[in-house]
Amino acid sequence: MSLRICFIASEVAPLAKTGGLADVAGALPRYLHEHGHDVRVFMPLYSSISLGSLSPQPVANVQDVELRLGAHRYSFSLLAATLPGTQTPVMLVHCPAAFDRPTIYTQGPDEHLRFLVLQRAALESCQRLAFAPHVVHCNDWHTGLVPLMLKSLYAWDRLFEHSRTVMSIHNIGYQGVFGVGTAHDIGGEIRHLLAPEDLARGQINWLREGLRHAHRVSTVSPTYAREILSPIGSHGLDSTLRARGDEVVGILNGVDYDEWNPATDRYLKHRYTPQDLSGKAATKRALLDWLNLAVPETTPLLGIVSRMTPQKGFDLLFDPLPEILGGRDCALVALGSGDYGYEQFFVDLQRRFPDRVVFHRGYSEELAHLIEAASDIFLMPSMYEPCGLNQMYSLKYGTVPVVRKTGGLADSVQAWDPATRQGTGIVFDDFDVPAMRWALHTALDLFKDQDAWRQMIRNGMAQDFSWEVQGREYERLYAGLLP
Repeated sequence: MSLRICFIASEVAPLAKTGGLADVAGALPRYLHEHGHDVRVFMPLYSSISLGSLSPQPVANVQDVELRLGAHRYSFSLLAATLPGTQTPVMLVHCPAAFDRPTIYTQGPDEHLRFLVLQRAALESCQRLAFAPHVVHCNDWHTGLVPLMLKSLYAWDRLFEHSRTVMSIHNIGYQGVFGVGTAHDIGGEIRHLLAPEDLARGQINWLREGLRHAHRVSTVSPTYAREILSPIGSHGLDSTLRARGDEVVGILNGVDYDEWNPATDRYLKHRYTPQDLSGKAATKRALLDWLNLAVPETTPLLGIVSRMTPQKGFDLLFDPLPEILGGRDCALVALGSGDYGYEQFFVDLQRRFPDRVVFHRGYSEELAHLIEAASDIFLMPSMYEPCGLNQMYSLKYGTVPVVRKTGGLADSVQAWDPATRQGTGIVFDDFDVPAMRWALHTALDLFKDQDAWRQMIRNGMAQDFSWEVQGREYERLYAGLLP
């Protein structure tokens, strides 16, 4: 059955991206469109988005539409385009007053108004286009009020009479909590529908409202779906989620193998396959030379590509990583930015071990691909990880991931078993320094056994996390909502 799907997200790759939400919002709609569904992606037209290659077209009947948000007045227009390299329709909400900012997200006092504009604009556009979605798919707190709005502000419109809502959690640590006074900006008689526990605190939690009012709740891995039912893993939303019972499901994110595939990667001069890994060795030689890392090609290369935040577990590296760089044969290349303390840790490592450590502050798509391809070992010691994609990229690129057993890392990396020669990586359980130290030494010790190492690489490269597999899970989720 072909479905009509309204997909709303604050960021969509490659147009706007700060994290994994954008990757899903770019790839899942593409899968759905290619499989015959009528999917419309709604996102803000940020000032950082270059329109030159998009050739957007004004959408008739959705120009200069006025929105009243309490005492505030906004006007938006809708521009239609397709996601680059695809035929997937994307609807750009053009509202300079809300989205003409230096960054995607801000700390401004009107942050709630900015994403009220996105949500209201998506629903108002559906009305003006006579687009009656079977499914309205909401993503993270920025779209968390849509299920509530459909039950209140838009309940009168029969266009949405049979619409079902899905609320996807990409990272439960971000919830969109605002003062209760903002209820007036949402509009309508909604106060009686809001969570009493938040009203008692004088606030509205947008993500909680999405979890309470959506027909289904999804998150980005089966293990994370279980972890967020606990007080520790839920950041305070466990009781709300437990009340939904089996209506909370976990679906592992897919990987865009058109973009992340060592056999076709546009950033690699030396491409390779599981049958011929010579290109991986050549890429390692080239990267070591480019970065002036004075180590032999036989030295194991550790790689990191990450945001530098507490979630990513870098505290665990403060002691063991300098010890290992000082006492064992290895090198490190790290790419990322974030909290000053973590950035400074890698700056100091590079200063201390200039011949064996390179830290690139910031982000480079080319360098991210080269690190995945050239590294022997990829470090991802996350405190929690809703899904994670880099460990799945690593498996495809024949780079052995060292991960903590949490969230999507637990669902995508299997611990190496020397007895059976099964497994795809090094997995540790406890979030503490001894466990991290064990994992690093285990990986470096195993690297010496090149026969076992090649088997682990082959196991990893054989994994399939494509959207062809994961997309079908979403189709089943949608189908289960329909009468």
